[in-house]
Amino acid sequence: MASNFKFTMQMPGGFSQSGFAGAGEAQATPALRPYDLFVTRIWQARLPFAAAQRAAWVDEALALRAASPKPAGRTNRQGWNSEDMSVLERAAFAPLREAVRAGCAAALREMGQGETAFRLQSWINLHDRGGFNFLHVHEGALLSGSFYLKVPPGSGKFVFRDPRPGVVHGYVKGAVANGYSDIHLAPEDGLLVLFPCWMEHYVEPHDADEPRIAIAFNALEGER
Repeated sequence: MASNFKFTMQMPGGFSQSGFAGAGEAQATPALRPYDLFVTRIWQARLPFAAAQRAAWVDEALALRAASPKPAGRTNRQGWNSEDMSVLERAAFAPLREAVRAGCAAALREMGQGETAFRLQSWINLHDRGGFNFLHVHEGALLSGSFYLKVPPGSGKFVFRDPRPGVVHGYVKGAVANGYSDIHLAPEDGLLVLFPCWMEHYVEPHDADEPRIAIAFNALEGER
């Protein structure tokens, strides 16, 4: 995506660069050309191969909880997250690890970081009924993301906070040009989501008896 924009141009029909008619001519509706600045890109993918393996991965996640039931804390509340920050390195998750790495590599190429060596940091994020994650960022990563192992009906949405600091004070609200609107993502089993580490995000409260289980991860600079 181009990083430089040229805003001045000669409009057809004798319009000035501002888009309005010249002196002495009838006024006309300006021919407005939109420019979307400061675009924030996330990525999603569904991993069809994972359908046959998700049950085993869920069992692996639950076994990790059973073996070490105390939650690590961080931004997770009323649920459990693993102290282990390298769960994708476990043999059971090997195919998923390679898919996550390939997705991160593709996204980093679009970010101009295709030559940057990276390693994965990864952990289980599980919500019991009422569980949530409060607003946070993943500071210092090249890229962040989640893969959803189990998303029962009633699962809390994953919410991206609008990153523009001034827009919350604007008059216009909603998902329209120059409006303020957070993005609510309804995850599903087998969905992979990648996003910039600096995107503020949180998870809404979980309203189901079955747990909501995801593997969260960061791509960190450094050799694999």
